[in-house]
Amino acid sequence: MRERVIDLHTHVLPGLDDGAATLDDSVAMARAMVEDGVRTVVATPHVREDYPTTADEMEAALATLRRALSDRGVAIEVLPGAEIALDVLPRLDEPTRRRLGLGGNPQALLLEFPYSGWPLALVSTVEELVRTGVVPVIAHPERSLEVAERPERLLEIVQAGARIQVTAASLDGRLGRRVEACTRTLLGLGLVHAIASDAHGPDVRAAGLSRAVAAVGDAGLARWLVEDAPHAMISGDPLPSHPVPSRRRSLFGRR
Repeated sequence: MRERVIDLHTHVLPGLDDGAATLDDSVAMARAMVEDGVRTVVATPHVREDYPTTADEMEAALATLRRALSDRGVAIEVLPGAEIALDVLPRLDEPTRRRLGLGGNPQALLLEFPYSGWPLALVSTVEELVRTGVVPVIAHPERSLEVAERPERLLEIVQAGARIQVTAASLDGRLGRRVEACTRTLLGLGLVHAIASDAHGPDVRAAGLSRAVAAVGDAGLARWLVEDAPHAMISGDPLPSHPVPSRRRSLFGRR
């Protein structure tokens, strides 16, 4: 792992959703990230019906975690954000959306792709956000059965201006062969812009990205997925050119 690794999607803030339950859990997750080579982590608590996290709650928990990490000598940068459900997004006013921007960038939002069903308004939602200067980053679509059956369906939303983030455990096989196969197909189609842990704790989606980076099988592409493209998303810079995958190893086969 290199020195600029960014984990764009985590549930590291304590007590807000189904991620870290306590501050000690949050600190333990952050330590595991550091040990695995992550240097910047974006805290993205759920904003949805069952976890209606507010911007105030996110910012307060972020401040608490930052103080604890400083006090305990855990050297990792933690940035604000949220994982927003598509059905909740229309209810959020513009100031709230800006405060929940991915990595503190008010012009980027992490949107949760549902695990079942194809969101009928997805393309129009992406188009409307892009018209207002906001980059939608779609979280873990590869874990949807509908996407697994037809991965190419994501091409339309990428062409509309969305970015795609897949889960590290999807790529390295921890979420099963169907999900891994879908993820590798999306990689091969050039439809993946970031790998993130979606870490909730020390379980199948535990903190860290190194296993997924190794599973990519192409150093240049892996670096783009965990460093270059994520940095552009949180900084608001233009997305760097997508690297051409190495011919030496296939993204479609198991290693």
